[in-house]
Amino acid sequence: MHTFVIAEIGINHNGDIDVAKRLIAAAKEADCDAVKFQKRTIEKVYSKEFLDSPRKSQWGNTQREQKMGLEFGLADYKEIDCFCKEKGIEWFASAWDIEAQHFLRQFDLPYNKIASAMNSNNEFLCEVADEGKYTFISTGMSSYDEIDNAVEIFRNSGCSFELMHCSSIYPMPKEQANLKMIETLRNRYNCKVGYSGHETGRVISLSATVLGATSIERHITLDRAMHGSDHAASLEISDVERLVKDIRLVETIMGDGKKSMSNEELAVRKKLKEQ
Repeated sequence: MHTFVIAEIGINHNGDIDVAKRLIAAAKEADCDAVKFQKRTIEKVYSKEFLDSPRKSQWGNTQREQKMGLEFGLADYKEIDCFCKEKGIEWFASAWDIEAQHFLRQFDLPYNKIASAMNSNNEFLCEVADEGKYTFISTGMSSYDEIDNAVEIFRNSGCSFELMHCSSIYPMPKEQANLKMIETLRNRYNCKVGYSGHETGRVISLSATVLGATSIERHITLDRAMHGSDHAASLEISDVERLVKDIRLVETIMGDGKKSMSNEELAVRKKLKEQ
């Protein structure tokens, strides 16, 4: 068993390509399998009224300036693409609108991701499923009807996918993890199920691995105290390194579930049981 570990950079780069590169390099050093970003067409995702509303940030005094300040453009993603290839780590992104999904097609990305906020948008789901790329589908703030619908769209399109159990609270209180949903989703949909976490610490994500999560996605940051909405629900680099090491250890100790005796145990048996 290999648990696919995704380091969610998201918008924790704070609009700084150098910070993004530091996070990519750290994720590779920690032995993560991939890094993930978020892509939005700001004018499509948010209303003009919202974008014109006040919000003080390092980029200006409106929501528009703050959102635009966090958004990487084509030149940035070309640099990210080259840097990930140089480091030998895969990258992909969750698009928040169809135009952003089309933008990502400029790159030969191995995966797609459906954010929880987008998993009930049929037009968007069909657009992504039609690409035929393996897709991670988050199930936060979703009803069974919505998940049923998303699964049906992907299966009808013949597009491989896995669901991700998720609670869309930032940061998520530990008592709301409800990790038994991993098995519930696996049984209901007969598919792989991963875990996308927004909690602090490592215990819940490690427990999800024990319960058979096929992927673990966690936001990463250089410093949880940095300015931004997602940093508080993220892991700092030292914790990412510890989590991945612990996940790899769990993969080893879980075994294959088949009753057998190693040569070492056979030797003990001969000494203690067969004399």
